[in-house]
Amino acid sequence: MSLEMVGGFQVSSYTSGTEAIEFAPATKPDMILLDVMMPGMDGLTTYAQLKKIPELQNTPILFVMARVQPKEVASYMALVAIGVIVKPFDPMKMPSDVKIFWNEFQSHMAP
Repeated sequence: MSLEMVGGFQVSSYTSGTEAIEFAPATKPDMILLDVMMPGMDGLTTYAQLKKIPELQNTPILFVMARVQPKEVASYMALVAIGVIVKPFDPMKMPSDVKIFWNEFQSHMAP
């Protein structure tokens, strides 16, 4: 809710990695926020499957995770994630955090 109401983002939400893989290509997201801990298929497996979809190969991914050991964060960043948001997070601050990661991503993509 805060991403939409506070941040002005248009959000498509899925309850599992399987749903994301099935429905995300049709929405053509500008960015994907992907929880690491999900029912059925974890975030890493979902990430790998999403990156196999041609329409999503260049879509930046921002991970949301509770475990924040430096080694784990580094492994997610090595996957070309644009960042990691740590749980628990302040829902009212999350839109500004997402915008910061988005702006950093955009600045690296600019010629």
